[in-house]
Amino acid sequence: MRPVWVVDDDRSIRWVFEKALTREGIPFETFSLAQDAIDALKQGAPQVLVSDIRMPGTSGLELLQTVKAQFPALPVIVMTAYSDLESAVSAFQGGAFEYLPKPFDVDQAVDLIRRAIDESAREEAFEEAPTASPDILGQAPSMQEVFRAIGRLSQSNATVLITGESGSGKELVARALHRHSQRAARPFIAINTAAMPKDLLESELFGHERGAFTGAQAMRRGRFEQAEGGTLFLDEIGDMPPELQTRLLRVLSDGTFYRVGGHQPIRANVRVIAATHQDLESRVREGQFREDLYHRLNVIRLRLPSLRERREDIPLLARHFLARSSKELGVEAKRLSDAAMTYLNAQDFPGNVRQLENVCHWLTVMAPTQVIEVSDLPPELRDGPIAGGDSDWKAALGREADRMLARGESSIMDSLTQTFERTLISKALAHTAGRRIEAAGLLGIGRNTITRKIQELGMDERMEEKPAA
Repeated sequence: MRPVWVVDDDRSIRWVFEKALTREGIPFETFSLAQDAIDALKQGAPQVLVSDIRMPGTSGLELLQTVKAQFPALPVIVMTAYSDLESAVSAFQGGAFEYLPKPFDVDQAVDLIRRAIDESAREEAFEEAPTASPDILGQAPSMQEVFRAIGRLSQSNATVLITGESGSGKELVARALHRHSQRAARPFIAINTAAMPKDLLESELFGHERGAFTGAQAMRRGRFEQAEGGTLFLDEIGDMPPELQTRLLRVLSDGTFYRVGGHQPIRANVRVIAATHQDLESRVREGQFREDLYHRLNVIRLRLPSLRERREDIPLLARHFLARSSKELGVEAKRLSDAAMTYLNAQDFPGNVRQLENVCHWLTVMAPTQVIEVSDLPPELRDGPIAGGDSDWKAALGREADRMLARGESSIMDSLTQTFERTLISKALAHTAGRRIEAAGLLGIGRNTITRKIQELGMDERMEEKPAA
């Protein structure tokens, strides 16, 4: 890990950080002048920068601007006096990770630095994460399988049927299949077959001759002709009207079609990729989709997982969408706090990746501070049900275990068990207004056990047992 830099002209402040960071085993360097830190940037960036605002010569805000220009993802913690809140606001506007008011508690400062280190590590992992496409992100095993399928299909012209819930990214996968195929230099044409009336859809797909119907004042090439040599993506194929299913089947069978009102067959050299969120097998059984067309389309099936099936990708996607929204709007990228990220991770996201993208765009515009908290999330997410119901705490426990394992921590079982016991005892005592006997009874343990646990867990030693009511 790269060192944490502390910049402050106050020798005593630097001394406090030196002792605290040494105790925590965190590498560090200290500077008495902002300009010295700027000069040191030529040799590389720190993991985290902690800087005072008011210093002789170059100020902390000027240092922040310089650092952000060279290393936009570097977390910067600014120190400021309580009377210096205007500077704190300026720091946030300049992209500071957080501000530390003086005088500060040393443990609070170390905790803030650790959070910034975690943020820095996540940003680095995000920047280095290999992806199958700039537009498709995913580290979950189910998405890795999708990426492998795209690779295997890169040299194939086979028809592909992509299935998955609305908003799961079916068109992105279709574009990736095209981009990695031998047809990449030719057009990619997409059409949503559920978005237009039957008569208009027929003309859109196959084109029409002049005078074929009222208003057809000129010949028009359809999507099949526009995609010549390339790929035609038919989204929501399950909603295609029966008459057009027959015409599409003919194109897939013999490779030719007719424009509306035309008599001359036109050969189609097009790879068809279809997508649907519906159960086509059920629609075949119900007589709403042609079985022979289904088998023509279902040569290669690629199923996209829903976002709730790949929750481990939510942080990766959220950071990507926040960064993209900030770039589009020309503002500093915002960051999700650990609590906000955990909350997002617990959501079902019925609209899948598209819904998460919209949430991130909303946050870029509406969140009041640089670091997004749970209270900043859209009302429909804050007020809505959290995914997982009674099992959500188990998912949160699993994510915490994953985080600790990834950091190489030891004694994880003891640490999590103590946190679990401390939480239960605290809640039980709060429920019984501090009466230990009642709390022990609710927890199913003895009075001596709860007393011993309170002592072992370092809970409030001055806690006096309240008499039973």
